[in-house]
Amino acid sequence: MELQNDTQISEFLLLGLSKKPELQPLLFGLFLSMYLITVFGNLLLILAVSSDSHLHTPMYFFLSNLSLVDICFTSTTVPKMLYNIWTQNKAISYAGCITQMYFFILFSDLDDFIITAMAYDRFVAICHPLHYTVIMNPQLCGLMILLSWLTGVLNSLLHSLMVLHLSFCANIEIPHFFCELNQVVHHACSDTFVNDVVIYSLTVVLGGGPLAGILYSYSKIVASIHRISSAQGKLKAFSTCASHLMVVSLFYCTSLGVYFSSAVTQNSSSIAMASVMYTVVTPMLNPFIYSLRNRDIQGALKKLVDMAVVKRPVFPDLKN
Repeated sequence: MELQNDTQISEFLLLGLSKKPELQPLLFGLFLSMYLITVFGNLLLILAVSSDSHLHTPMYFFLSNLSLVDICFTSTTVPKMLYNIWTQNKAISYAGCITQMYFFILFSDLDDFIITAMAYDRFVAICHPLHYTVIMNPQLCGLMILLSWLTGVLNSLLHSLMVLHLSFCANIEIPHFFCELNQVVHHACSDTFVNDVVIYSLTVVLGGGPLAGILYSYSKIVASIHRISSAQGKLKAFSTCASHLMVVSLFYCTSLGVYFSSAVTQNSSSIAMASVMYTVVTPMLNPFIYSLRNRDIQGALKKLVDMAVVKRPVFPDLKN
């Protein structure tokens, strides 16, 4: 078979989550609702943190950055999927596929790094409370976010450039609802050995490294909480990191589940369905996890709502 050069490929076909026509309206309504909830919930969380001076702390600084990344993360995949369902057109251009892949890798990396930074913040707060303000200074927090962005940009740029050097046959059908890196690489007609080595190596380093850091931080946190004598003190210390622990569990359990299921099974449709958990469901749940169990966030949201109600005129058409 004669291979086409990658520059001659005009488009790929995203097969989506289901080929059944009767399910398309249901999928459109479901994912549109989830996307709007994700954007609105995370924007509300960002506004609450920025409007309340009491929340201008490292923990909420990382939380607002996580909310911003979650909005961008979901926006890389869901709008295109909704457009394809609405127009009944599964095509995505070659350039659009590479661009989507780039930003998906970037924001998934940022999610991972920011969650790790939040784990370190909780480690310092619980294990070294007297030195917390000195260690977690604004310069360090800003540097951690900057390094996260730089690492994410370089990693996603490397993968995207390596995909650009692959050759593809005509009529590529990707059994997914977005251009996932592994799916695109494995549909190439040229040799992908180097791509596979780079993908799995960087996954171990950039995925396993932060996970090891999170596990180490929480092992120290658990040991520190165990040394607290009073039960009330233990409960208070644990409550400060309970929300973050739920987010970490949700993010890593779903992403690792997709990773291992793709290695074990060849059922692409089940992998695509599992990917929904960490690409759509997790970003949607994060604001609820942090707001429902956090009185500071609840207070800031209440103030935000009260400000909106006070500023709105009761009788807008009434003239003096």
